[in-house]
Amino acid sequence: MAIATTLIFFLVILSASLHLHTNTVQAQQRRQSNITLGSTLTPTTNSSWLSASGLYAFGFYQEGNGYAVGVFLAGILEKTVVWTANRDNAPVPSNATLVLTSGGWLVLQQPQSQDTDITGLTQRASYASMLDSGNFVLYNYSHNIIWQSFDHPTDTILSRQILLAGQDLISRASETDYSTGIFRLSMQRDGHLVQYPISKSSPSTAYWASGTFMYGDNCSLHLDGDGHLYMLNATGTTNIKDLSDAEPTMEEKIYRMAVDVDGIFRVYSLRRALYNKLREIERAN
Repeated sequence: MAIATTLIFFLVILSASLHLHTNTVQAQQRRQSNITLGSTLTPTTNSSWLSASGLYAFGFYQEGNGYAVGVFLAGILEKTVVWTANRDNAPVPSNATLVLTSGGWLVLQQPQSQDTDITGLTQRASYASMLDSGNFVLYNYSHNIIWQSFDHPTDTILSRQILLAGQDLISRASETDYSTGIFRLSMQRDGHLVQYPISKSSPSTAYWASGTFMYGDNCSLHLDGDGHLYMLNATGTTNIKDLSDAEPTMEEKIYRMAVDVDGIFRVYSLRRALYNKLREIERAN
């Protein structure tokens, strides 16, 4: 069934408007991102593992009266969460522990409760790393990637992250509840990028579609480091749809695309200088 051409899609590039400048914090550059076996995190002390520059963190963030595990922009009070582990599980209390065990498993432990697996892996990890791209990665003993958060998106993709055919982004339940919401953006195997209510998947229930169904399987959605959001064909060689233009700026920015709670997907940008300034303010307080 054809999708009505009157369906409306809003794509908004939201950019922080303050022009603030700061020096790079040298201590951030010295941080190591590799996480060794036996490493632990708790919600209230040593709550996250940082990327090398300190831009992103993997670990605990507050949700409701408890804590969830995910990836977020680090060092600022208002967490920008870009990935959540086991997003529909209840928040955990402050006595929970996240462990990369000596046996190579990443698990969430709570007193008087069974361990909760974070990744679903069947092979053991040798170490992990929080990358400056926002990708949290587990490696085997041959230094090969065996799991990465970029392969399991929730409601967001980051710069240079790819939404592959067969993958979805699903909105969060509310601005403060990161569990599964009611809107879905699906990179379908017929080449169509389509938005549906979460409980529906027939063409008649779609409220936006890219109009690229003729390109077939293995098309993909890409977000570049300049805010350019676009789709590539199955071979990855041809741009079949531009969804946002690249920003013509020399200023370093952090980009993300998210399916928001209102069902609209948007591209956001944050000036890196503003982000660094916010970090300094948080430290001063």
